[in-house]
Amino acid sequence: MTQMSVSTAILTRRTAHWYRPDPVPEEVLHGALACATRAPNHKLTNPWRFTRVGPVTRAAIVELAVEVKRDNGRLTQRQAASVREKVSSAPELFIVTQVLEGDEFRRREDYAACACAIQNFCLSLWADGVHSKWATGAVTRVRKLYELAGIDPAVEQTVGFVWVGYADEQPGTPRRPVSDILRTTS
Repeated sequence: MTQMSVSTAILTRRTAHWYRPDPVPEEVLHGALACATRAPNHKLTNPWRFTRVGPVTRAAIVELAVEVKRDNGRLTQRQAASVREKVSSAPELFIVTQVLEGDEFRRREDYAACACAIQNFCLSLWADGVHSKWATGAVTRVRKLYELAGIDPAVEQTVGFVWVGYADEQPGTPRRPVSDILRTTS
């Protein structure tokens, strides 16, 4: 167990965009995955799947990200290099998917459970001083990604990527005060 309190982890966790190459210890990754499995999920469907992307698949995903960006408009060589650098920045990449079961309502509940699992995963990592980033960019939705990762899109749907590593610098993220987001009824 880590020493950081839950509230401290929640209030200090930030999304990192750029990472150092330092490897993340296996026990930290496995601990974070164990925390992910404790996410609330109606009917205990456990709909989340985490695919840890290896170096060969990662290189292919990096090039796929460039291809997807290029298809969405002109992309200079410099911009393509920036996409490559950003997508390959973190030492670890996970693809999080949702097992598709039941009716539309169950699928919405399961998506929410997957989001909770990702939050648990990211908070556990942060409690150990490891940054993360959950992203849902266009590359997460193309069929080729499923092929590269060996995921059957008829069975699972991508919820997003989670990059994992030690940030170059502690990012800042402005948030609205509670008074801006809270409503009270009579």
